[in-house]
Amino acid sequence: VNLFVVRENTEDLYAGHEHTEDEGRTGISEKVITRAATERVARKTYELATQIDRKKVTIVHKANVLQQSDGLFRRVALEVAQEYPHIVTEELLVDTAAYWMVKDPTRFDVILTSNLYGDILSDMAAAWGGGLGLAPSLSVGDDVAIAEPVHGSAPDIAGKGIANPTAAILSVAMLLRHHWKRRDLARAVEAAVRNALSDGEHTIDVYTEGAVTTADFTRRVCAHLP
Repeated sequence: VNLFVVRENTEDLYAGHEHTEDEGRTGISEKVITRAATERVARKTYELATQIDRKKVTIVHKANVLQQSDGLFRRVALEVAQEYPHIVTEELLVDTAAYWMVKDPTRFDVILTSNLYGDILSDMAAAWGGGLGLAPSLSVGDDVAIAEPVHGSAPDIAGKGIANPTAAILSVAMLLRHHWKRRDLARAVEAAVRNALSDGEHTIDVYTEGAVTTADFTRRVCAHLP
C-alpha cells in the first residue's frame, strides 16, 4: 500500500467557529469551506501527483448531503482537475471512501479531501502501513512546510525509550522531497529505514519479541545512511 492523503488543514469543522445556545444545551460548530482554500489544496494535490508520477486523484466529499460546503469543495476541485488532463480524476462520497480504505486501499493513488475527512482517512490508511508509528505527514504552505508524524505527540510515553521514531524519520524524508526538492536525500533516508526494518530491527509497537529502544533503532537507521 502506497498512497497519499492530501487534506486542506486550515478550515472545515476545525476552523474553530463554535458556540453554544439554549444555556449550554445545544452545541454548534460551523463547517467552513472557501473557494480560495479549496483551489489552493486542489492545485497542490495535482502538482504533487504530477511530481511523483501518480496516475489518479480521488476527490472525497459528502456533497450529496452537505450541498453548500462540500458542494463547493467538489465543484472547485473538479474545476482544478480540468487543468491536469493527464491525471485520472474520480470522486467518492466519504463513507464509500472509508469502505474502500478498509476493503482495498490499493485502489487509491492520491486522495484529495477536506480537513475532517482527511484526518480520519489518513489514520485509517496508516493502519495498512503498519500503524501510526510508521506514518509520516507534511503540512505545506506557500513558503513554509512543517514535517511531523501522523500520530502527533505522545507525552504518556516520553522518556521511556519505547516510541517508534520511524514516522518522524520518514517525515523528514517528505520534507526533503517535497519542500527542499532533494529527492536523492529523501530516497537515502527511506532506504535506511527500509534496510533497518529488513534487518529485523523494530520497536515494541511493531512486535514485542526482539524489540529495541527508540535510540537504538534510530542509531540502526543512521548506520544505513550513506
